[in-house]
Amino acid sequence: MAAASGTSPTIVEYFEGEDFYRCGYCKNETGSRSNGMWAHSMTVQDYQDLIDRGWRRSGKYVYKPVMNQTCCPQYTIRCRPLHFQPSKSHKKVLKKMFKYLSKGEFSKGNNEEEPMDSQMDDAGMHDFALKSKLDIKSDQRPLSEDCHEIKESKVKEKEDLEPKETKMLNKSHAKQEKLGSGEPSGSVKVVPSTPKPGKGADLSKPPCRKAKDIRKERKRQKLILKSQTDQVQHEEKPKLNQPKSIEDFIFDTLPDKSAHQLEFTRFLCSSPLEAENPPNGPDCGYGSFHQQYWLDGKIIAVGVIDVLPYCVSSVYLYYDPDYAFLSLGVYSALREIAFTRELHEKTSQLSYYYMGFYIHSCPKMRYKGQYRPSDLLCPETYVWVPIEQCLPALENSKYCRFNQDTKAVDEERIKELDRLRVLYKRTIMPYNIYKKRQKGPSDEAIVQQYADLVGQTCSERMLLFRS
Repeated sequence: MAAASGTSPTIVEYFEGEDFYRCGYCKNETGSRSNGMWAHSMTVQDYQDLIDRGWRRSGKYVYKPVMNQTCCPQYTIRCRPLHFQPSKSHKKVLKKMFKYLSKGEFSKGNNEEEPMDSQMDDAGMHDFALKSKLDIKSDQRPLSEDCHEIKESKVKEKEDLEPKETKMLNKSHAKQEKLGSGEPSGSVKVVPSTPKPGKGADLSKPPCRKAKDIRKERKRQKLILKSQTDQVQHEEKPKLNQPKSIEDFIFDTLPDKSAHQLEFTRFLCSSPLEAENPPNGPDCGYGSFHQQYWLDGKIIAVGVIDVLPYCVSSVYLYYDPDYAFLSLGVYSALREIAFTRELHEKTSQLSYYYMGFYIHSCPKMRYKGQYRPSDLLCPETYVWVPIEQCLPALENSKYCRFNQDTKAVDEERIKELDRLRVLYKRTIMPYNIYKKRQKGPSDEAIVQQYADLVGQTCSERMLLFRS
């Protein structure tokens, strides 16, 4: 997907070296390490390509853990929503929400099955998290004038099969009546001539039929009825055995006099991502959105998501702690999975749900692996590997290369540094031109590190700001 015409190019300012900061998981004071850059602007395609190389944003700060050095390696995880089935604990959360909305009943007992309700775990690890938290507080104000309201995406209407089915049913019924009438099946109807008095059949009475023919007709009718019954049972059986989907739970009809009303709204919000609305994209367009949860007219939670060319990426969630008993973190994740499936109906390539990072070395952060099927990103070759294949290796080592092909390499590794694009003195130029114009010590080592981390494609498309 190319950037839409009129969309600003990605402009990033890369920070030299690595950041050392306190780990939010194991509490090591200087154990967490990452590389980072500030995104002045960013296209959705560039960010899609970056998160597929292990990057993640917290506000406008985009960072990539140094996987083989950081104390708690963070592996990018994605769920495959098209094949997702809610687990027992997921169904429990959905049923709890329905019960609360319909009857007002709830239990405020501890929710041990949902250890991390809030999805803000990835945003609270380093100094830039402070800015993110301040941004979160400011987001609780009314949306600023530069944010545009986006109407709730409508679920794409599926083809109405009812008229067709009704037509076929009526046709079958008409055929059955025709077979039972004793009339010939051809289109030509024989009209008997009027017999002479005292001769022939009495036309005022039903025609006389032989017992043998009647038995044949009854057997024929029985076979037709059995065939239709078997067909109905065959069609209904899968529905009876088919497990309920998340949509069945989420969109289950509430009673007329339900105790509470939950409303769901979506707004485009400000972020480094440039909003795009191509004709072949989802109805809501691409960009960053606030998903607001309103309970009886009161806002109780806001989820921040990025809608990208191939996925919905969950950024973070914040909510009113008074409603923690509703497991809003889990509930919002399930809503976002359902939303991804909805977007896929129109935009077929949009088929993944990114959940941020999976940290196996931190037991309380393993909950993301419960959303199956899911994949982890190999930190060396950047290919996706089913999580089931990764877990045995993670039990033995915090850092793992998931790709078992020892000859496989990063296909996006830098081959031509001179093709990297630079923004220097308000002028866009390739790196080989920039080197000639640059004054002072060479910064080639820094530029090389940046290029290795973002990959060849992004380095040729994004603008690296140099002063």
